[in-house]
Amino acid sequence: MKYVLVTGCSSGIGRCIADGLKERGYNVLVTARKQEDINELNEAGFDAITLDLDNSDSIHSAVEYVLKKSNNQLYGLINNAAYGLTGAVEDLPIEALRQQFETNVLGTQELTNLVLPAMRKNNAGRIIQISSVLGFVTMKYRGAYCASKYALEALSDAMRYELADTNIKICLIEPGPIRSEFRNNVVANFKKVIDKNRSIHIDEYNKMENQAGDRVPFTLGPEAVLKKVIHALESEKPKARYYVTFPTILFAFLKRILPVVILDKVLVRI
Repeated sequence: MKYVLVTGCSSGIGRCIADGLKERGYNVLVTARKQEDINELNEAGFDAITLDLDNSDSIHSAVEYVLKKSNNQLYGLINNAAYGLTGAVEDLPIEALRQQFETNVLGTQELTNLVLPAMRKNNAGRIIQISSVLGFVTMKYRGAYCASKYALEALSDAMRYELADTNIKICLIEPGPIRSEFRNNVVANFKKVIDKNRSIHIDEYNKMENQAGDRVPFTLGPEAVLKKVIHALESEKPKARYYVTFPTILFAFLKRILPVVILDKVLVRI
């Protein structure tokens, strides 16, 4: 069966994708950053690889292992590894913004570029980018994360055009709220980089922290993303974009039909 590499599999969407593809008979190679997660994935029967997207040596080492393991026959790359960062743009330390791009964009692109030659040689492959509704609409206090996902989408579109004469397909999956540890991790990251007590936005930050555990309307389980991944991997004509959850569908529609001034008023209130 085909080899597929899934990044960021310690929990949530990545783990669900890995489990689902393994059940379908794929040879699934998975990555995580922390050794305890690697150990747990190995115990679950996966071939787990340490990958730190902030470290070029780690990226090269992981790709070398993957290509050797698959005999240069890697068919699918699912770029799921990423993290979220909240905070008003004016409060973000530039190093925190740089780190957001290093992981979510630059490391992801370096990994992708390293596997593309093998896919080109085989003239077959699927590169599936786990993006977000925030890859095409922007919300306040999400500027860094939105910017990273916008960048991922732009690079993905460019690659889709550049690979149009091959059998390598680029697909974007754009989830809205998905049940995972993502929101809790966002709060933890926020506390590391933002000194809220020195910010004019402190009242909003307190509200965000108090609501962090609240249930977000229209939240779906990660299985909803897995379903789209399977279609992107197995369809002869995969879609360029897959919307997941009602908010993604709604905002894609609103962005097409609403004047900017009206859409701004909607987004400011969220």
